[in-house]
Amino acid sequence: MKKSKIRLLPICFFALIMLIAGCSSKSDKEGLLKENNKTDSEASLATVPDRFKNPEDVKIKVIRKIGGDDHTKQFLAGAKEEGEALGLKVDVFSADGDSQKFHNEIKKSLEEGYDGFIISHGDDPETIESVKRLVEKGKSVVTFDSNVELEKLDGVTLTSQNDEVLATFAIEQLIEDYEGQANIAYLWVDGFPPMVRRNAVYTEKLKNNPGIKEIERFGVASADTSGETKAAVAEMLKKHPKGELDAIFATWDAFAIGAVDAIKEAGRDEVKIYGIDVSNTDLQLMKENESPWKYTAAVDPKLIGALNMRLVVKKIAGEETPKNYNLEAYLIAQEELQVTKKNVTMDTLGEVLPGWGLSTELEEDWMKTLKQMNE
Repeated sequence: MKKSKIRLLPICFFALIMLIAGCSSKSDKEGLLKENNKTDSEASLATVPDRFKNPEDVKIKVIRKIGGDDHTKQFLAGAKEEGEALGLKVDVFSADGDSQKFHNEIKKSLEEGYDGFIISHGDDPETIESVKRLVEKGKSVVTFDSNVELEKLDGVTLTSQNDEVLATFAIEQLIEDYEGQANIAYLWVDGFPPMVRRNAVYTEKLKNNPGIKEIERFGVASADTSGETKAAVAEMLKKHPKGELDAIFATWDAFAIGAVDAIKEAGRDEVKIYGIDVSNTDLQLMKENESPWKYTAAVDPKLIGALNMRLVVKKIAGEETPKNYNLEAYLIAQEELQVTKKNVTMDTLGEVLPGWGLSTELEEDWMKTLKQMNE
């Protein structure tokens, strides 16, 4: 027994030494790895503008005049997610179409220490004065679908969905599908910069295609745009029996949603819809069997919010930014949505429409560094 124990002693001793050596080696490697990571992090941070060394100290306010629709929700979500991914403090506000609430919020927020502002759908003359006050206080400002006169203010960037392209995609598809001969209803409302731009394209296209005849039009921007549109389209369908109305051109998805409901209830699925803008609700309606909504031209609203955030962040960093910025538009076909058996949402639309919702535009390397550091 003693002999056996004597043989085991050297083996146990050797194993103990190896274990200690291994632990020591592992500890040294972990320490070295931490030190290297620290060095890499410090090196990356050196490329970040001074104002963003402590990103949590940077505050951004997103203020949107219109609200109550999916487009607004996704726009605000896109801006907030992008800003928070950079480590910033981001607050969002929707005035739900109330001009007084909209301007009061800008005035109030000016006194609350925000570094930058994203102003959405400030279409009235008062918006110019509101934004001017922000600029005079040294705030960085980006505006989306707002008064074109803001272009005259130094340092302010105006962004839009390139409404001319959106309108062109949708109306040209309608003209092509009907071979230049159709009676249509036009759903449009004046008074908003994007609507003015879309209407200019529509007017020109009808001028050059006399076989496309507008026989009815309706448009209202309210707390219940879709509901009021549904009632108006229902009356149009009664007024124009089958064979007298071929299609509807809807310049806003809130109009298209109301039109879909009216057409379905009237059993008039021969009347087709060509729209602008997109949301989860829109995709679901378009994907339904025998849906009258054939096409919609759109830009991802979440991406709009994100790109507006990148622009205002670049301004705060003191980097050069364009005076105007248009976002790339897509034409979404009902047929593309119905090919897949999967439920298509704004998050999965890229599987059907390659490139949708993705863009590295305006994303500087130092922004990527901040995102990595805030994961």
